[in-house]
Amino acid sequence: MTASASEPTEKSPFEVVGGAPVVARFVGRFYDLMETDPAYAPLRALHAPDLGPMRESLTGFFTGWLGGPRDWFVQRPGMCMMSAHAPIPMNADTARQWTQAMARALADAGVDPEIAARMNEAFERMAEGMAATAAARRVARAAEVAPEGVSG
Repeated sequence: MTASASEPTEKSPFEVVGGAPVVARFVGRFYDLMETDPAYAPLRALHAPDLGPMRESLTGFFTGWLGGPRDWFVQRPGMCMMSAHAPIPMNADTARQWTQAMARALADAGVDPEIAARMNEAFERMAEGMAATAAARRVARAAEVAPEGVSG
């Protein structure tokens, strides 16, 4: 059975959150929190002094990730959140700061609590993965530079 034109289509998460204006609002709020709340100072220190390019990039990423226009992904073939953050020395503390700031940003931007909860679950998995990958990279580098017979 095929869907008829009169049947409602399921909205994408991008549409459910409110589209581009809401994505820009929660990304902006995330970076505002990072810049102004001392609780996120270690997370802020991992970023370049000018957050403007990051604000634009993360807005584009989330737009596509949520099912909106995929321009960010078209412009960066093969790039994902994990590969974009590969060079950043994340740890459990900065990963937790990222998820906490993002949860606050979603709430402050008025994102529907149900979809915000689903997004935050995904963010927690991403952040944990980034921190674990960075930790494994640090261990591997330590092993490469350790004198023979000494393990890092």
